[in-house]
Amino acid sequence: MNPETITNNPDTLVNISTEKWPPRHRTYFGSLEVRSPEPGEAYAITPIRGCNGVIDMGDKRVMDIRITAREIAEDIAREINSDSGEGSFHGVFVAAGLEPTESELADARRRLEEFQHRLVAAADLEWERTKNPMFITDLERRAARQLGLEKPWLYDSKPLAECPVCAEKIKHGVAVCRSCGAILDREKAAQYGLVPQARPRRNASAIQDGTGKPEHEAGREPVAEGKP
Repeated sequence: MNPETITNNPDTLVNISTEKWPPRHRTYFGSLEVRSPEPGEAYAITPIRGCNGVIDMGDKRVMDIRITAREIAEDIAREINSDSGEGSFHGVFVAAGLEPTESELADARRRLEEFQHRLVAAADLEWERTKNPMFITDLERRAARQLGLEKPWLYDSKPLAECPVCAEKIKHGVAVCRSCGAILDREKAAQYGLVPQARPRRNASAIQDGTGKPEHEAGREPVAEGKP
């Protein structure tokens, strides 16, 4: 904000969501970043101060106007909370004083939780209809995680592979097909004792011939007993 237009009548913008919001831009004060709670913080506050604005009246005429801190704070909170459509709430509100009261915080938490439950319910309906995680929005996934819920649509599972032996659908990286028992990854299967580990190959000089003797001994004539 321009320090020449700031007065000493601050209001407080409170954010209880851990989401990071991009800076808010206004022609009358420039750019403002709304703080988000750090780990261990229940909320974060962003002081807002009033400023002066200018209205272009046309014909080279302008009129100075006074914009209060409350008007600026409510404008920014309204913009953030309505980012996801009608009835959305992202945990940003204007406190009555310089610090939020417990009552204000409790009301904001209730509203945020209600909105998150609506998002999860919408995602559940979409999942029942399509079973396709591509139709679940990032906002719905974030709501489920913040509520501590386990949902099948939280995870973008890879398409299943096909066993080359029995054509059964299997997960990627499977060592042994549970349907037909085919070994799909021998090294991994041996690592977990599902198949015998391959015996180490003997040195070429020790490879036996058909008689069971090493090759370097094969072809030698036997030495007769009693001969020197």
